[in-house]
Amino acid sequence: MQQDQEKILKSINPSKVILPILIGLGVAIYMFITNVDINAVRTHIQEANIVWILVAVLVLFIRDAGYVWRIRYLTNQELSWKSSIYTVLLWEFASAVTPSAVGGTAVAVFIINREGIKFGKSLAYVMLTALLDNSFFILAAPIALLLSQGDVFPVAAEGGIGLFGSGLRATFWISYALIAIYTSFFAWGLFFKPHGFRWLITRITSFGFLRRFRRSAKEIGDEVIIASEEMKGKDVRYWANAIVSTIFVWSARYLMVNCLLAAFASLTWENHLLVFARHIVMWVIMLISPTPGSSGTAELSFDFFFGQYIGGFGVALALFWRLYTYYPYLFVGVVILPRWLRRVLAR
Repeated sequence: MQQDQEKILKSINPSKVILPILIGLGVAIYMFITNVDINAVRTHIQEANIVWILVAVLVLFIRDAGYVWRIRYLTNQELSWKSSIYTVLLWEFASAVTPSAVGGTAVAVFIINREGIKFGKSLAYVMLTALLDNSFFILAAPIALLLSQGDVFPVAAEGGIGLFGSGLRATFWISYALIAIYTSFFAWGLFFKPHGFRWLITRITSFGFLRRFRRSAKEIGDEVIIASEEMKGKDVRYWANAIVSTIFVWSARYLMVNCLLAAFASLTWENHLLVFARHIVMWVIMLISPTPGSSGTAELSFDFFFGQYIGGFGVALALFWRLYTYYPYLFVGVVILPRWLRRVLAR
């Protein structure tokens, strides 16, 4: 436990903010030098609709309030409001300094546990939250594709290269398939066959080069069994609120882009629906980004998916989007992490 704690604290060390900032700003500067139309940027800033910008900020606070309410509800109100706020902010910080494919789930378990909830329950709540979030992506992405009738993939990107070129669709489907397989497998283990889940992953890691992962597989299997026991006995109301709150917080997250675009461009109702659908697809692609908090990948993705609505202002708006939806959590984490550690250690 001591080694695990040291490993987790090391993973959220305040110095970890340096790498994602360097990557994100490096990509943004390169995009500015190669793609930005200064005159277009000046014009868009002068003509910006301040009301939509304020609405975007309001949506940001509503989203975070939704996260706080959800984690407090999922923990059966065992977390106080103050503890819930700390948990959400530090969880966002952990996600911002770790690769998107890794996320901050281990850190979240550590945080909730240190807030006074037993390890088994902490693990169950975090696993449930991750499964709810992934289930949202799995269900929302096909709906987005259906409603957009294929327009969800920007035509301009098809002539590009790599991730944002002809491989855009393939990247999305690879990411989607990995999320769907991972989520389905863990849901099967968590809700139906936890012991079968442990046996299977232990068996799989008994052959060849996979043997090096056998110990970790056993630990994961044990954790799923513990979490599964904690999930038993939840009523329909609990699950209904968990699902509704998940839809609410992710919808609010996606609507922030709609608000930002509306501040600098005139969007029709159909445009808003397409922007919302594209954001869902873009997020699925970002989930397999190897960089901390999808730094670099997020900025490039934003311009490719939404640049057509705002001309030469796409790169600038991508940076603005990250400045108030990503970087604040880096700095907030640096500020509150030491205070939180003193708080739990004092307890």
